Amino acid sequence: MKPAIIRNGEQPGESETERAARLIRRAGARATPARVRVLRLLRSAPTALSHHEIEQSLGDLALDRVTLYRVLDWLVATGLAHRNADTRRTFRFSAASGSEHSAHSHFRCDGCGRVFCLDAAPPPPPRLPEGFLLSRIELDLRGRCAQCAGGAQ
Repeated sequence: MKPAIIRNGEQPGESETERAARLIRRAGARATPARVRVLRLLRSAPTALSHHEIEQSLGDLALDRVTLYRVLDWLVATGLAHRNADTRRTFRFSAASGSEHSAHSHFRCDGCGRVFCLDAAPPPPPRLPEGFLLSRIELDLRGRCAQCAGGAQ
């Protein structure tokens, strides 16, 4: 029997719900139903979501507002999710790349305000002055998404 190939810590035959729960436990916390639902949603979303969009997407499984804020804050603090403000100053949340805290770039649409996570990593950091300590790099590209641009180049 050939051994299964495991990539990025994924387990063969693992569902998205099981994967979200495993990532939460790996962060050293209980995989509560609320945390699992929200992380699973963020991992499946094609763009970063606002608090309201997350509430709407959870539908019948929606959490009360305070619980949702706490879950989102926890996911960001543990590095399982990113929080960024869009062009309208609304916080939007996305799963961290591979659900590990890694640097990545964003495309922010000036038309609709959506934020898209890009696979491209930000450029290397510039040389910092003596004693400076870099905590993170963010690269935000701005323009119009395909939908708002109407297919124009």
